[in-house]
Amino acid sequence: MAQTFSVEIVTPERVLFSSEQVISLTLPAWEGSLGILALHAPMVAALRIGVITIKQANGDEVRISTTGGFMEVANNKAVILCDIAELDKEIDVERAKRALERALERLRNFQDPTIDRERARRAKERATARLKAAGAI
Repeated sequence: MAQTFSVEIVTPERVLFSSEQVISLTLPAWEGSLGILALHAPMVAALRIGVITIKQANGDEVRISTTGGFMEVANNKAVILCDIAELDKEIDVERAKRALERALERLRNFQDPTIDRERARRAKERATARLKAAGAI
């Protein structure tokens, strides 16, 4: 059996995920995608918008959409602090699709000076991450 470690994901509202039986963790860090396994060396990383994937010892896989945050790994435990995060089963797919379409429309309308392109780009990234976590794309 594979070695396991603990993972805790916390948002300002709640502890979103907590398990002591995690086999692997993949996260969207600013430096690129990070993979964490049991007995990983201590580290701290900044997270970007994307999907966190957790593989548990019981065979379950949990995907979580995040808008960013920080992760610390120490003593065979990963603690992730996220600004906003959603479990795959809690994501409203239709709402995320509408948000993606709105963001794409704003990005297509590049001639309009009232559109904040950076804000539209981040909205597109957030909606895409939510849809990926939910398995809709």
